[in-house]
Amino acid sequence: MKKTVTRIGILSSGGDSPGMNAAIRAVVRTGIYHGLEVYGIMRGYSGMVEDDIIKMESRSVANIIQRGGTILKTARCKEFFEAEGRRKAYENLKKRDINGLIVLGGDGSFRGAQIFSNEYDIPCIGLPGTIDKDIAGTDFTIGFDTAVNTAVQAIDKIRDTADAHDRLFVIEVMGRDAGYIALHSGIATGAENILIPERKTDMIDILA
Repeated sequence: MKKTVTRIGILSSGGDSPGMNAAIRAVVRTGIYHGLEVYGIMRGYSGMVEDDIIKMESRSVANIIQRGGTILKTARCKEFFEAEGRRKAYENLKKRDINGLIVLGGDGSFRGAQIFSNEYDIPCIGLPGTIDKDIAGTDFTIGFDTAVNTAVQAIDKIRDTADAHDRLFVIEVMGRDAGYIALHSGIATGAENILIPERKTDMIDILA
């Protein structure tokens, strides 16, 4: 028998990424439009464990669509990855009758949501918020486009200096174990070579 979700909580967890506030605004206003009560959970899973949860209204997310960061704040919570921490989190949701959860974050945040959902039978939806684009099953992630465009703008500016001095510049971008930012920004700026973790790098070929 399917449960009817009437109250949802939304949190942002892990590293922040551009576009998180726009996503929070969309969730809050869409949820209210469909007759749901929406609660904001502050500082990610820490807010669930410590009972830092606030009710959201349409006006709670006014004028945030263009802002960076996340109005719900974000953090990493070691306690949530312990059974006792998750029990506290569940009790804090239960006393407000929150029966659905939306998690805005990356792979680590999603692993926590999966464990929590399996333990307490609370449906969870993951919104992929990471500039790295390293979440399986989605073409783009919230923040990836901004990260690529920021890298492209920086490379375009530094290219003038490289040309003026007849120098070869090596540009390092973010992405951790995923090379999507390097690949997309490298193609967009006409890089001579693009080094990504997914492909073995041979320094002899690079220097040839």
